[in-house]
Amino acid sequence: MRRVHDLVADERAMLEQLLDAQREAITGLLSDLDDAAARTRLVPSLTTPLSLVKHATFVERVWFHSRVAGVARADLGLPETVEESFVLGPEDSIDSVLSAFRKACVRSREIAAAHQLDEQYAWHRGPVSLRFIYLHMIAELARHAGHGDILVEQLCAGASSSVGRDG
Repeated sequence: MRRVHDLVADERAMLEQLLDAQREAITGLLSDLDDAAARTRLVPSLTTPLSLVKHATFVERVWFHSRVAGVARADLGLPETVEESFVLGPEDSIDSVLSAFRKACVRSREIAAAHQLDEQYAWHRGPVSLRFIYLHMIAELARHAGHGDILVEQLCAGASSSVGRDG
């Protein structure tokens, strides 16, 4: 469901709206796929539609749950590397991965709501503000939603072309 955005909102509301739009794009990647298709690898990396959503959960938790809320990554059960965040286990399904992502987003919103845009947090490149985190997350999720759109298009085109050949 596409939300109507307030195009003249204040800065904070605009950032929240744009981030939520990218979160919706990430969840939308799995809407027309079954579990097998969602796990299908079309590129040499671990990138699949399902792994992109799993990685988006990791990103939410790293930036908001760990960096802003101050919870250690180990206490959150986060993988050590970004690459590991794309690894799918046998327990990962569309339902479980979407549920984890949605819960992470709810928690991220709660955490962010308790902080000001100018508050700063440690990062390996130097301090970052909550404003930066919003902008980084918008860019990160938009990039991955775009990757996912291409994968889904390939998967759906492959399914429809095989139907056309066999039908």
